Amino acid sequence: MINDNFLYKFYYQWWKNIDKSIFFLITLLFAIGLFFSLVSTSLIASDKLDTNSYFFFFKHLIYICIGIFIIFVFSSISTDQLFKYSIILFFVSLTSLFLVPIIGAEVKGSKRWIDLFFLPRFQPIEILKPFLIIILATILCNKNISNLYFKYLISIFIVSIVSLLLIIQPDIGQTLLVIFSWAILIFTSGINIFFLLGFSLFALSFLIYLIIYIPRFDYIQSRILSFFDRDAGTHNFQSEKAIESITSGGFFGKGIGEGVLKNRVPEAHTDYIISVISEEFGVVAIILILLLFLVFIYMVFKKINFEKSEKIKLVLIGCISLILMQATIHIGVNIRLFPTTGMTLPFLSYGGSSIVSVSILSGIILNLTKRKINY
Repeated sequence: MINDNFLYKFYYQWWKNIDKSIFFLITLLFAIGLFFSLVSTSLIASDKLDTNSYFFFFKHLIYICIGIFIIFVFSSISTDQLFKYSIILFFVSLTSLFLVPIIGAEVKGSKRWIDLFFLPRFQPIEILKPFLIIILATILCNKNISNLYFKYLISIFIVSIVSLLLIIQPDIGQTLLVIFSWAILIFTSGINIFFLLGFSLFALSFLIYLIIYIPRFDYIQSRILSFFDRDAGTHNFQSEKAIESITSGGFFGKGIGEGVLKNRVPEAHTDYIISVISEEFGVVAIILILLLFLVFIYMVFKKINFEKSEKIKLVLIGCISLILMQATIHIGVNIRLFPTTGMTLPFLSYGGSSIVSVSILSGIILNLTKRKINY
């Protein structure tokens, strides 16, 4: 009876203090992703796996249930506990990223995943990104370090380690996402703009050198050339089919189950989910999804205006910017605004690592936007 009373009070306090509007938006985005997983993967499962036509849907449902649990855990603990555990989890996930080149599973020439019995093709960088934001914000707001440029150098050192580990895999898309996240955080913290531009030019020059002169990154060069010249390479198939499906879907789409992209393009339910949705439900559905993302971002930034802690402000800006940039890259690839990167769409794309990552980000956002209480 005592335990039941304690749990009731705990759940009541959690529900009472979280921002319900942000929570409902997160839940709605997950529900939309689950629905589109049902309509976009049932034929893939039955045709390719010769199994239950709802195989991917049930896996997606399990991942979302895990994600909701993660959101509850991260949003229910105190802010101090959140920062403390995040530092520990950062080093755990960084260690797993170190292990990828050693024990990682190779898929299509890249080692980006570790096979775990409970989460096949687990991608460590997806788990690392939310905690990297907290680590960088902690360094930039550390009052024990008076020299601002020393803080920047420490943050550069950490981001460089993560970036190099991603380049080894290789995963240039995630590398750029990590560097962009770092740039937004230090820009927000008040860095000298010339320092930021200088480092950005150096990082960009280094990436260009890798792409042009290192044979391991020839595939990236081919993708870029294919992007600008459709006859220059063989990496246009996916993007061409994606833009065709968006065009053929028109304003209102072909209808549920009438799309063909999901059967013609590998990993369409992850890297090209926006095109799949557009083909069957039209541009209207994409506009509504974009509006949900914009409302979500607006509500978080609105909370930032009332926050006094610089550290919490930086973490919230970093988390929401990470979601925004990943969504922008995903949509940009689908409409041929960017070269193919293999980036998932937060909340909506199928994939355990992606769902766990955005769930951690959502839990952190809900934790830092809830009403402050004394624990």
